[in-house]
Amino acid sequence: MKEVLTVALPKGRIQKDTMKLLKQIGISCPEMEVDSRKLIFELPEKKMRFMVVRATDVPTYVEQGAADIGIVGKDTLMEQGKDLYEPLDLKIGYCRMIVAEAEELQKRDKPSEWTHIRIATKFPNITEEFFRKKGIQVEMIKLYGSIELAPLVGLSERIVDLVSTGETLKQNGLVEVEDIMEVTSRLIVNRASLKTRYKRINNLIGDLKEVLDRGI
Repeated sequence: MKEVLTVALPKGRIQKDTMKLLKQIGISCPEMEVDSRKLIFELPEKKMRFMVVRATDVPTYVEQGAADIGIVGKDTLMEQGKDLYEPLDLKIGYCRMIVAEAEELQKRDKPSEWTHIRIATKFPNITEEFFRKKGIQVEMIKLYGSIELAPLVGLSERIVDLVSTGETLKQNGLVEVEDIMEVTSRLIVNRASLKTRYKRINNLIGDLKEVLDRGI
């Protein structure tokens, strides 16, 4: 099975968007287009295998060599800091990482005067680095879901989270007060795989880049 190229994909929208891109370069897997509990999909004619995993696990599978290639958001890469090669921005899964607080607090708040704040987030490493550069001390509360709930129940006054439309913030009475970064999904490669399968992986990257450059 050494000749098989293994790709780790996150469940959900990014998986679907990635497969649309791959279809443009002649790689498709109809079995993945229907609801299924399967986690591994084989494409023997292409000598490829797809693994469907949690987005936060993609970098680990790739770094440890269980997958040669992966697709994951820039937010996850920065938060985890894995030793990976990141050759391509796929320009899918766009969202923004922001600081938000309750609308009532925002009316009297001045971010320029922050010195010590309490924040709930899934991204403590990114958050700490962002505020460290501003000279602001942060008390961090790590959460794994429903971050918007934290200000509503007094767990923290502010949150750092990802937003796309901002509708969830609005429905929970929260407003953006700081932008941290824009996020898109990246193609990542295991460093050993890049050396041992350089031609095949490089050709795949080149084909995807052509599709992206054409704006398809």
